[in-house]
Amino acid sequence: MAESDFHKRDASTGELVQQLSREVSQLVREEIALAKAEMTQKGRQAGVGAGMLSGALVLGLSVVGGSMAFFILLLGVVMPSWLAALIVTLVYAAVAAWLALQGKQRIAESAPPAPEMTIQSVKEDVEWAKTRATSSSG
Repeated sequence: MAESDFHKRDASTGELVQQLSREVSQLVREEIALAKAEMTQKGRQAGVGAGMLSGALVLGLSVVGGSMAFFILLLGVVMPSWLAALIVTLVYAAVAAWLALQGKQRIAESAPPAPEMTIQSVKEDVEWAKTRATSSSG
């Protein structure tokens, strides 16, 4: 056995509780630091992704406008232009409504962002502390 193990065997309950308290406090500080680091990393990734999505949105809107004009001109050959514009607009509105409903459903099903590694680590720390407290009192 190591010398610190002998010291722990001879230590009073108060000393052991005090040591456990210091170790748990240190663990809590480390878990908070881990959570901050994990959330910062997730935030950076989300920021880059949001920038890319913004660029795609701008270009996508240009494509939608161009395709609407194309379909209106195409249908305008066989019907009045106002009717062609109305039909194309209604089709695009239906597709937009369907996409919005699907997106809303997916968002509702997704879990809120959480620092998963930190949560798992905290659970492990709690189990460690329980084991430590049980072995100290026995």
